[in-house]
Amino acid sequence: FLTTKSALMDQMAMTLGGRAAEELVFHEVTTGAANDIEKVTATSKHMVMRYGMSEKLGPRLLGRNHDMPFLGREMSAEPDYSEEIAREIDDEIRRVIEEAHDRARKVLAQHMDELHTLSELLIERETIDKDQFERLLAGESAETVFPEAESESPTGDEAEKKPRAEPKPRPFPIPGATMQSPPEPEGAN
Repeated sequence: FLTTKSALMDQMAMTLGGRAAEELVFHEVTTGAANDIEKVTATSKHMVMRYGMSEKLGPRLLGRNHDMPFLGREMSAEPDYSEEIAREIDDEIRRVIEEAHDRARKVLAQHMDELHTLSELLIERETIDKDQFERLLAGESAETVFPEAESESPTGDEAEKKPRAEPKPRPFPIPGATMQSPPEPEGAN
């Protein structure tokens, strides 16, 4: 697909939003952003090494594509650039990621009230869709965005009248049970 450098930077900033929110709110990071960091690292590496989107290194292909090694291809091929260029590549990848991360932090810091409001809403509702999210950011109240929430939750006397359905227990297979032969019926001898 065809995309621009600014679109990739936007995507990386968005991807790092969760980690940036952890830092701003909790002053701590968790392992929750591991997959996000993996995606951002791959994107920035492609920007620098494949798409020529680095002002420092210029528009050139650096390295060979090892995404899909097939039989007969050398897995340990030497890079086609010097150790000095390798350090510059690492520096550029880090710079691109840090730029996206800083952008995520700045945007969230500017919208801290909205961050807290949406966080509380997500704790209540667990999920919201894109349209609901955009309407909330545009300033619509949660009551107008989620009108069904009022009609779904019984009030006062209604809540006492309706007994809650108890969840039915589900049988779980015993580990290794599928590997055992079935028991012989009694009296089958």
